[in-house]
Amino acid sequence: MRRIDVRLAAGLSVLALVTVGAAGCGGQQGGAATDDAASEVTCEVTRETRVGIATGNATGVYYVVGNALAGQLSGATGGKLTGTAAETGASVQNVEQLVAGQYDVAFSLFDTAVNAVEGKGSFTAPQPVEALARIYDNYTQVVVRNDSGITSVADMRGKRISTGSPKSGTEVIANRLLEAAGLDPATDIRAQRLDLTKTVEGIKDGSVDGFFWSGGLPTGGLTDLFTTAGDSVRFVDISPLLPKLTALSPGYQEGTIGRDAYRTATDTPTIVVPNVLLVRKDLDANVACAITRTVFDKRDALAQANPAAKGISLENARRTLPVPLHRGAEKALKDLGAN
Repeated sequence: MRRIDVRLAAGLSVLALVTVGAAGCGGQQGGAATDDAASEVTCEVTRETRVGIATGNATGVYYVVGNALAGQLSGATGGKLTGTAAETGASVQNVEQLVAGQYDVAFSLFDTAVNAVEGKGSFTAPQPVEALARIYDNYTQVVVRNDSGITSVADMRGKRISTGSPKSGTEVIANRLLEAAGLDPATDIRAQRLDLTKTVEGIKDGSVDGFFWSGGLPTGGLTDLFTTAGDSVRFVDISPLLPKLTALSPGYQEGTIGRDAYRTATDTPTIVVPNVLLVRKDLDANVACAITRTVFDKRDALAQANPAAKGISLENARRTLPVPLHRGAEKALKDLGAN
Protein backbone atom coordinates (compact mmCIF):
# COMPACT_ATOMS: atom_id res chain seq x y z
CA MET A 1 0.00 0.00 0.00
CA ARG A 2 1.35 3.40 -0.92
CA ARG A 3 1.61 5.65 2.09
CA ILE A 4 1.82 9.35 2.77
CA ASP A 5 2.68 10.47 6.31
CA VAL A 6 -0.07 11.60 8.58
CA ARG A 7 0.20 13.87 11.59
CA LEU A 8 -2.87 14.19 13.73
CA ALA A 9 -3.60 17.60 15.14
CA ALA A 10 -2.15 18.16 18.58
CA GLY A 11 -4.76 17.82 21.22
CA LEU A 12 -6.67 14.78 19.93
CA SER A 13 -7.48 12.67 22.92
CA VAL A 14 -6.55 9.05 23.41
CA LEU A 15 -10.26 8.28 23.29
CA ALA A 16 -10.56 9.90 19.88
CA LEU A 17 -7.60 7.89 18.64
CA VAL A 18 -9.19 4.66 19.77
CA THR A 19 -12.61 5.62 18.43
CA VAL A 20 -11.42 6.28 14.92
CA GLY A 21 -9.42 3.11 14.83
CA ALA A 22 -6.05 4.71 15.41
CA ALA A 23 -6.68 7.77 13.33
CA GLY A 24 -2.93 8.30 13.23
CA CYS A 25 -3.02 5.61 10.57
CA GLY A 26 -5.74 7.35 8.67
CA GLY A 27 -4.65 10.79 7.67
CA GLN A 28 -3.30 11.03 4.20
CA GLN A 29 -2.17 7.54 3.96
CA GLY A 30 -2.63 5.63 1.13
CA GLY A 31 -1.25 7.02 -1.84
CA ALA A 32 -3.76 9.58 -2.76
CA ALA A 33 -1.13 10.62 -5.26
CA THR A 34 -0.63 13.94 -6.98
CA ASP A 35 -3.01 14.26 -9.91
CA ASP A 36 -1.75 13.99 -13.46
CA ALA A 37 -3.92 16.64 -15.08
CA ALA A 38 -3.28 15.20 -18.54
CA SER A 39 -4.48 11.71 -17.71
CA GLU A 40 -7.96 10.35 -18.40
CA VAL A 41 -10.30 10.08 -15.43
CA THR A 42 -11.63 6.52 -15.25
CA CYS A 43 -12.83 6.44 -11.61
CA GLU A 44 -10.90 3.20 -11.20
CA VAL A 45 -8.52 2.98 -8.22
CA THR A 46 -6.01 0.35 -9.27
CA ARG A 47 -3.66 0.37 -6.29
CA GLU A 48 -4.41 -0.03 -2.60
CA THR A 49 -5.00 3.46 -1.28
CA ARG A 50 -6.09 4.82 2.09
CA VAL A 51 -7.53 8.27 2.61
CA GLY A 52 -7.97 10.24 5.80
CA ILE A 53 -11.22 12.13 6.34
CA ALA A 54 -11.34 15.22 8.58
CA THR A 55 -14.77 15.43 10.24
CA GLY A 56 -15.71 17.34 13.42
CA ASN A 57 -16.76 16.91 17.06
CA ALA A 58 -17.43 13.31 18.13
CA THR A 59 -21.07 14.04 18.97
CA GLY A 60 -21.69 15.94 15.73
CA VAL A 61 -23.03 14.82 12.36
CA TYR A 62 -19.75 15.31 10.44
CA TYR A 63 -18.12 12.66 12.60
CA VAL A 64 -20.96 10.16 12.23
CA VAL A 65 -21.40 10.59 8.48
CA GLY A 66 -17.62 10.74 7.92
CA ASN A 67 -17.15 7.40 9.65
CA ALA A 68 -20.00 5.92 7.64
CA LEU A 69 -18.41 7.17 4.39
CA ALA A 70 -15.04 5.76 5.40
CA GLY A 71 -16.70 2.41 5.99
CA GLN A 72 -18.32 2.37 2.54
CA LEU A 73 -15.24 3.11 0.44
CA SER A 74 -13.73 -0.37 0.47
CA GLY A 75 -16.86 -2.18 -0.68
CA ALA A 76 -17.49 0.42 -3.35
CA THR A 77 -14.02 0.03 -4.86
CA GLY A 78 -13.35 -3.67 -4.59
CA GLY A 79 -11.15 -3.14 -1.56
CA LYS A 80 -8.73 -0.81 -3.33
CA LEU A 81 -9.76 2.37 -1.54
CA THR A 82 -10.15 2.50 2.23
CA GLY A 83 -10.74 5.39 4.57
CA THR A 84 -10.32 6.47 8.18
CA ALA A 85 -12.32 9.30 9.71
CA ALA A 86 -10.86 11.41 12.52
CA GLU A 87 -12.40 13.74 15.07
CA THR A 88 -11.37 17.37 14.53
CA GLY A 89 -12.37 20.90 15.45
CA ALA A 90 -14.29 21.08 12.13
CA SER A 91 -14.38 23.49 9.17
CA VAL A 92 -11.53 26.01 9.49
CA GLN A 93 -9.18 23.52 11.11
CA ASN A 94 -10.18 20.91 8.53
CA VAL A 95 -9.19 23.17 5.65
CA GLU A 96 -5.87 24.03 7.28
CA GLN A 97 -5.01 20.39 7.89
CA LEU A 98 -6.22 19.37 4.44
CA VAL A 99 -3.89 21.88 2.81
CA ALA A 100 -1.06 20.84 5.15
CA GLY A 101 -1.39 17.26 3.92
CA GLN A 102 -2.73 15.74 7.12
CA TYR A 103 -5.98 14.59 5.51
CA ASP A 104 -7.24 13.89 2.01
CA VAL A 105 -10.93 14.79 2.40
CA ALA A 106 -12.51 17.40 4.67
CA PHE A 107 -16.06 18.27 5.68
CA SER A 108 -16.65 22.02 5.66
CA LEU A 109 -19.41 24.55 5.92
CA PHE A 110 -19.89 26.34 2.62
CA ASP A 111 -19.16 29.81 3.99
CA THR A 112 -15.81 28.61 5.36
CA ALA A 113 -15.00 26.92 2.05
CA VAL A 114 -15.74 30.15 0.16
CA ASN A 115 -13.47 32.08 2.53
CA ALA A 116 -10.76 29.49 1.90
CA VAL A 117 -10.75 29.76 -1.89
CA GLU A 118 -11.02 33.55 -1.74
CA GLY A 119 -8.43 34.02 0.98
CA LYS A 120 -10.82 35.83 3.32
CA GLY A 121 -11.98 35.54 6.92
CA SER A 122 -9.75 33.06 8.72
CA PHE A 123 -7.51 32.66 5.65
CA THR A 124 -4.86 35.20 4.67
CA ALA A 125 -4.44 33.80 1.15
CA PRO A 126 -6.45 31.62 -1.27
CA GLN A 127 -6.19 27.94 -0.36
CA PRO A 128 -5.59 25.21 -2.99
CA VAL A 129 -8.81 23.33 -2.33
CA GLU A 130 -11.68 22.17 -4.51
CA ALA A 131 -15.00 20.47 -3.88
CA LEU A 132 -16.18 16.94 -4.43
CA ALA A 133 -19.81 17.96 -4.02
CA ARG A 134 -22.29 19.94 -2.02
CA ILE A 135 -23.90 17.56 0.43
CA TYR A 136 -26.55 18.12 3.15
CA ASP A 137 -27.35 21.41 4.91
CA ASN A 138 -26.29 22.46 8.40
CA TYR A 139 -28.82 24.11 10.69
CA THR A 140 -27.68 26.88 13.00
CA GLN A 141 -28.98 25.74 16.38
CA VAL A 142 -28.90 28.37 19.14
CA VAL A 143 -29.90 26.99 22.52
CA VAL A 144 -30.16 28.78 25.87
CA ARG A 145 -31.09 27.87 29.40
CA ASN A 146 -34.61 28.92 30.36
CA ASP A 147 -33.21 30.79 33.38
CA SER A 148 -30.68 32.75 31.31
CA GLY A 149 -32.97 35.65 30.39
CA ILE A 150 -31.91 35.30 26.75
CA THR A 151 -34.61 35.60 24.08
CA SER A 152 -32.44 36.91 21.22
CA VAL A 153 -28.77 37.00 20.26
CA ALA A 154 -28.60 40.62 21.42
CA ASP A 155 -29.56 39.42 24.91
CA MET A 156 -26.31 37.44 25.12
CA ARG A 157 -24.39 40.52 26.25
CA GLY A 158 -22.45 39.63 29.40
CA LYS A 159 -23.56 35.99 29.30
CA ARG A 160 -21.50 32.79 29.25
CA ILE A 161 -21.88 31.67 25.64
CA SER A 162 -20.22 28.73 23.92
CA THR A 163 -19.29 29.71 20.37
CA GLY A 164 -18.03 26.25 19.43
CA SER A 165 -14.62 24.67 19.03
CA PRO A 166 -11.79 27.01 18.04
CA LYS A 167 -11.40 27.18 14.25
CA SER A 168 -14.75 25.54 13.63
CA GLY A 169 -17.45 26.58 11.20
CA THR A 170 -19.73 26.98 14.20
CA GLU A 171 -17.39 29.61 15.63
CA VAL A 172 -17.40 31.49 12.33
CA ILE A 173 -21.20 31.61 12.20
CA ALA A 174 -21.50 32.37 15.92
CA ASN A 175 -19.22 35.39 15.64
CA ARG A 176 -21.06 36.65 12.56
CA LEU A 177 -24.42 36.34 14.30
CA LEU A 178 -23.13 38.16 17.38
CA GLU A 179 -21.78 40.97 15.21
CA ALA A 180 -25.05 41.11 13.27
CA ALA A 181 -26.81 41.58 16.61
CA GLY A 182 -24.52 44.48 17.49
CA LEU A 183 -22.20 42.60 19.84
CA ASP A 184 -18.42 42.26 19.82
CA PRO A 185 -17.66 38.52 20.26
CA ALA A 186 -14.35 39.35 21.92
CA THR A 187 -15.68 41.69 24.61
CA ASP A 188 -19.48 41.67 24.86
CA ILE A 189 -19.96 38.04 25.85
CA ARG A 190 -18.11 35.71 28.19
CA ALA A 191 -17.06 33.43 25.35
CA GLN A 192 -16.61 29.73 26.02
CA ARG A 193 -14.86 28.14 23.02
CA LEU A 194 -15.99 24.60 23.77
CA ASP A 195 -16.65 21.50 21.71
CA LEU A 196 -20.19 20.20 21.69
CA THR A 197 -19.70 17.58 24.39
CA LYS A 198 -18.31 20.10 26.89
CA THR A 199 -20.92 22.66 25.83
CA VAL A 200 -23.79 20.30 26.61
CA GLU A 201 -22.20 19.44 29.95
CA GLY A 202 -21.92 23.17 30.72
CA ILE A 203 -25.57 23.79 29.88
CA LYS A 204 -26.61 20.93 32.14
CA ASP A 205 -24.51 22.03 35.13
CA GLY A 206 -25.31 25.72 34.69
CA SER A 207 -21.80 26.92 33.84
CA VAL A 208 -22.91 27.88 30.30
CA ASP A 209 -25.92 30.12 29.60
CA GLY A 210 -26.31 29.42 25.90
CA PHE A 211 -24.53 28.15 22.81
CA PHE A 212 -24.31 28.12 19.05
CA TRP A 213 -24.10 24.90 17.06
CA SER A 214 -24.04 24.37 13.30
CA GLY A 215 -24.90 20.82 12.37
CA GLY A 216 -27.26 18.48 10.61
CA LEU A 217 -30.58 17.38 12.05
CA PRO A 218 -30.59 15.67 14.41
CA THR A 219 -27.22 16.16 16.10
CA GLY A 220 -26.48 13.54 18.75
CA GLY A 221 -25.27 15.99 21.38
CA LEU A 222 -28.48 18.03 21.14
CA THR A 223 -30.62 14.91 21.16
CA ASP A 224 -28.99 14.02 24.47
CA LEU A 225 -29.56 17.53 25.84
CA PHE A 226 -33.23 17.75 24.92
CA THR A 227 -33.86 14.18 26.06
CA THR A 228 -32.31 14.61 29.49
CA ALA A 229 -32.80 18.33 30.18
CA GLY A 230 -35.42 19.48 27.70
CA ASP A 231 -37.48 21.22 30.36
CA SER A 232 -34.61 23.59 31.18
CA VAL A 233 -33.56 24.72 27.67
CA ARG A 234 -35.07 26.23 24.54
CA PHE A 235 -34.13 27.27 21.00
CA VAL A 236 -33.71 30.93 20.02
CA ASP A 237 -35.17 32.19 16.73
CA ILE A 238 -32.24 33.83 14.88
CA SER A 239 -34.02 34.31 11.55
CA PRO A 240 -34.30 38.14 11.97
CA LEU A 241 -30.50 38.26 11.51
CA LEU A 242 -30.60 36.48 8.14
CA PRO A 243 -30.48 39.66 5.96
CA LYS A 244 -27.20 40.73 7.56
CA LEU A 245 -25.69 37.28 7.02
CA THR A 246 -26.80 37.00 3.40
CA ALA A 247 -25.00 40.29 2.80
CA LEU A 248 -21.82 38.45 3.79
CA SER A 249 -22.44 35.21 1.89
CA PRO A 250 -25.15 33.88 -0.45
CA GLY A 251 -24.74 30.51 1.26
CA TYR A 252 -26.92 31.54 4.20
CA GLN A 253 -30.57 30.60 3.77
CA GLU A 254 -33.78 30.46 5.77
CA GLY A 255 -34.65 27.16 7.39
CA THR A 256 -36.65 25.52 10.15
CA ILE A 257 -35.72 23.19 12.99
CA GLY A 258 -38.78 20.99 12.96
CA ARG A 259 -40.36 20.00 16.26
CA ASP A 260 -39.75 16.35 15.42
CA ALA A 261 -35.96 16.81 15.33
CA TYR A 262 -35.67 16.95 19.12
CA ARG A 263 -39.31 16.48 20.17
CA THR A 264 -39.76 20.13 21.06
CA ALA A 265 -43.16 21.79 21.44
CA THR A 266 -42.86 23.97 18.32
CA ASP A 267 -40.85 24.47 15.15
CA THR A 268 -38.05 27.06 15.31
CA PRO A 269 -37.09 29.33 12.37
CA THR A 270 -33.34 29.43 11.84
CA ILE A 271 -30.52 29.95 9.33
CA VAL A 272 -29.04 27.10 7.32
CA VAL A 273 -25.83 26.81 5.34
CA PRO A 274 -24.80 23.99 3.00
CA ASN A 275 -21.93 21.60 3.63
CA VAL A 276 -19.32 20.63 1.08
CA LEU A 277 -16.69 17.92 0.88
CA LEU A 278 -13.29 19.41 0.09
CA VAL A 279 -10.03 17.98 -1.26
CA ARG A 280 -6.74 19.46 -2.38
CA LYS A 281 -6.51 20.45 -6.01
CA ASP A 282 -3.78 17.88 -6.62
CA LEU A 283 -5.65 14.86 -5.24
CA ASP A 284 -5.51 11.95 -7.68
CA ALA A 285 -8.53 12.38 -9.96
CA ASN A 286 -9.54 8.72 -9.89
CA VAL A 287 -9.52 8.72 -6.11
CA ALA A 288 -11.62 11.90 -6.09
CA CYS A 289 -14.02 10.37 -8.60
CA ALA A 290 -14.38 7.14 -6.61
CA ILE A 291 -15.07 8.99 -3.35
CA THR A 292 -17.65 11.25 -4.99
CA ARG A 293 -19.43 8.33 -6.60
CA THR A 294 -19.50 6.48 -3.27
CA VAL A 295 -21.14 9.46 -1.52
CA PHE A 296 -24.12 9.28 -3.87
CA ASP A 297 -24.25 5.53 -4.52
CA LYS A 298 -24.19 4.85 -0.78
CA ARG A 299 -26.35 7.75 0.35
CA ASP A 300 -28.92 5.46 1.96
CA ALA A 301 -26.22 3.79 4.05
CA LEU A 302 -24.94 7.20 5.15
CA ALA A 303 -28.50 8.20 6.06
CA GLN A 304 -28.78 5.12 8.25
CA ALA A 305 -25.85 6.49 10.24
CA ASN A 306 -27.58 9.89 10.55
CA PRO A 307 -30.79 11.13 8.88
CA ALA A 308 -29.06 14.41 7.91
CA ALA A 309 -27.45 12.51 5.02
CA LYS A 310 -30.88 12.20 3.40
CA GLY A 311 -30.21 15.77 2.27
CA ILE A 312 -27.46 14.58 -0.08
CA SER A 313 -28.85 14.93 -3.60
CA LEU A 314 -27.63 15.01 -7.18
CA GLU A 315 -29.86 18.03 -7.71
CA ASN A 316 -27.63 20.16 -5.47
CA ALA A 317 -24.33 18.34 -5.89
CA ARG A 318 -22.80 20.79 -8.40
CA ARG A 319 -23.85 23.92 -6.51
CA THR A 320 -20.46 24.69 -5.01
CA LEU A 321 -19.37 27.88 -6.78
CA PRO A 322 -17.27 29.91 -6.14
CA VAL A 323 -15.57 26.76 -4.85
CA PRO A 324 -14.63 24.86 -8.03
CA LEU A 325 -15.34 21.16 -8.45
CA HIS A 326 -12.35 18.83 -8.64
CA ARG A 327 -12.03 17.28 -12.10
CA GLY A 328 -12.46 13.81 -10.61
CA ALA A 329 -15.73 14.93 -9.05
CA GLU A 330 -16.83 16.43 -12.37
CA LYS A 331 -16.42 13.01 -13.98
CA ALA A 332 -18.35 11.24 -11.23
CA LEU A 333 -21.22 13.71 -11.22
CA LYS A 334 -21.48 13.64 -15.01
CA ASP A 335 -21.68 9.84 -14.98
CA LEU A 336 -24.30 9.97 -12.22
CA GLY A 337 -26.45 12.40 -14.19
CA ALA A 338 -26.16 15.36 -11.82
CA ASN A 339 -27.70 18.57 -13.14
